Amino acid sequence: MKWPHFPDLPMALRLSSTAAALLLALLAPAGMPDAAWGQAGPADDAFNIQGPDREQRLAEGARREGSLSLYTSMTSKDIAQVAQAFEKKYGVKITFWRGSAQKVLQRTVAEAQAAHNEVDVIQAPALVMEALHQENLLRAVDSPYMKDMIPAALQPHRTWTALRAYVYVQAYNTKLVGKDELPKTFDDLLNPRWKGRLGAEAKAQEWFRMELQEMGEEKGAAFFRQLVATNGVSVRSGNSLLNNLVISGEVPFALSVYSYLPEKAKAGGAPIDFIALKPSIGYTDGIGVAQRAAHPHAAMLFFDFMLDEGTRIMKNQRQLTMHGRDAAALDRFKPVFVDPAKMLADYEKWTVFYQETIAGRAPGWQPPELIKAAK
Repeated sequence: MKWPHFPDLPMALRLSSTAAALLLALLAPAGMPDAAWGQAGPADDAFNIQGPDREQRLAEGARREGSLSLYTSMTSKDIAQVAQAFEKKYGVKITFWRGSAQKVLQRTVAEAQAAHNEVDVIQAPALVMEALHQENLLRAVDSPYMKDMIPAALQPHRTWTALRAYVYVQAYNTKLVGKDELPKTFDDLLNPRWKGRLGAEAKAQEWFRMELQEMGEEKGAAFFRQLVATNGVSVRSGNSLLNNLVISGEVPFALSVYSYLPEKAKAGGAPIDFIALKPSIGYTDGIGVAQRAAHPHAAMLFFDFMLDEGTRIMKNQRQLTMHGRDAAALDRFKPVFVDPAKMLADYEKWTVFYQETIAGRAPGWQPPELIKAAK
């Protein structure tokens, strides 16, 4: 497969499909036949436990294993709260390593290449989880708590499950943008009143691709090019930064930020609010068990915990979860979710296309539908 081109990944980890095949070969221990990779072993009992005593048996096994290793991109404050709740309930220590999505991917792959299997559970954005699935670094699991999740949370391969949703919304400074000015459609942003007042996140290619998919690629690309040419767009790196610039007034109106950011800031008294122009795009992060988890009982126990009590904790942290009990909070946006497998297929090209479009330069690559239209 073609891996997403994350800027801070070493070149050795930016894999082509050929290199990906080589990676799988390197992952197998010397002398082990290819068919043995991923086959059942002594630890598999932990993954096959079902029935009313599942939690008890997993907890007993987890306590024998003694600990759990978690790699996560969740903020330190939020994951610490989750870890404390798990440790208090089961008496099993969680050792977590936190890094950016790129670094979680980098570390997991690097350790697998070296046959140094430290991680039991990985939590990261959907594209990272899907990349790990496609490289056979996650294990397909079955949890009774999956049935409680929103259908969009479940993947057909069952190697990871979405936990949280990020809905892209349009945030604005309430002191600089009046309610009577707010656009009702994206086309309204072409009004001259928005000249010099718009901002965008530098790496919102997932949002951009889905907007074009929903608008129609030709129409959507034409709109964004016209928007940049007519009113200009200030490009900033990072959702949190862009959200803070809206609060400060440097960027009066942001084209796309994660909904929880302005929602939290507004609750804290900041001069910020948001709208959700249609189509609204949703993105997820998820959780999966490492293919060679050294602590399988603890890994499955934590996986179950995150789909149940973990989502309750995250909801209290003002996050949107993919649990069925929180469906109404998502339904108000009626989001179209990013398909991580499809996004990965042309990730680098869509990244370049977005950056060139939003910066107002002529694109070096265009989506297939636009090429057809030009002909």
